[in-house]
Amino acid sequence: MTGLPAAVLWDLDGTLVDTEPSWLAAELALARRHGGTWSEADGLALVGNDMIASGRYIRDRMGLPLTPEQIVDELFDDMVASVETGVVARPGALELLGELRSLHIPCALVTMSYRRMVEPIVAQLAPTAFDALVTGDEVAHGKPHPEAYLTAARLLGVAPERCIAIEDSVTGATSAQAAGARVVVVPNRVEVPAVPGRTVLATLERLRVVDLVAAAASAADEAPVNIRGR
Repeated sequence: MTGLPAAVLWDLDGTLVDTEPSWLAAELALARRHGGTWSEADGLALVGNDMIASGRYIRDRMGLPLTPEQIVDELFDDMVASVETGVVARPGALELLGELRSLHIPCALVTMSYRRMVEPIVAQLAPTAFDALVTGDEVAHGKPHPEAYLTAARLLGVAPERCIAIEDSVTGATSAQAAGARVVVVPNRVEVPAVPGRTVLATLERLRVVDLVAAAASAADEAPVNIRGR
C-alpha cells in the first residue's frame, strides 16, 4: 500500500470512545451537588475543549464558588469512576487501530482528558495500540491550540504534515489543522462542517486504512469534502 501516513493521531472522547454521555452525567451531578443548573446544550458546547477553559465556562454558567481547577477535579473524580466500570468504543475504531498496528503505523492518543482518566480507558480497550499519549494535564495550551498535536508528532519522531489526525469536533479539528496534520473528522454529538483542510466521514465502521488515506488526501484539497461511510 502506497502513501501511508507516518503516524495516525487519535482524539479520545467521542472519537475512540463514546464518553460524551458520561461527561454530561458528571456535569449534571456537579450541578446537583452545588445547586447549579445545567443542560445538554451546555454540555455539547464544551465538546473538544481544553478542560480549564471548560471549568471556567461551568463556573460562570452554574455560578459556582469554585475555581476552574476544583471543578475539573470533581468532574474527573466522577469520570474515572465511570470509565472504570467500562467504556464503549466508537464503531470501527478498534478495527482501524488493529489494521494500523498490523501495518506498523505508529499511533498516538491526543486528548484534553487527563491521564488519570485516559490510562484506564486505554488499558481496557487498546493496551498496546498507542505509542504515545498526550493528555490535557500535560500541555500548556489545550485545543484548539496546536500544542497537543505538535507534541504527539514530536514524541513519535515524525513531521506533523505526514500525520493523519482523527477528530470529532471543530475544536479538535482546528487544533490538528493548525499543527499541519491532514484531518479526518467523524462527528459524534456535534456537527462539524466540511471546510478546506478537513474531510468529514459519517463513520469509521468498515473503514480500512486505504480508505483513511484516501480521505486524508482529500483533506489536503482546497475544496471541502464530505464522504459518506460505507
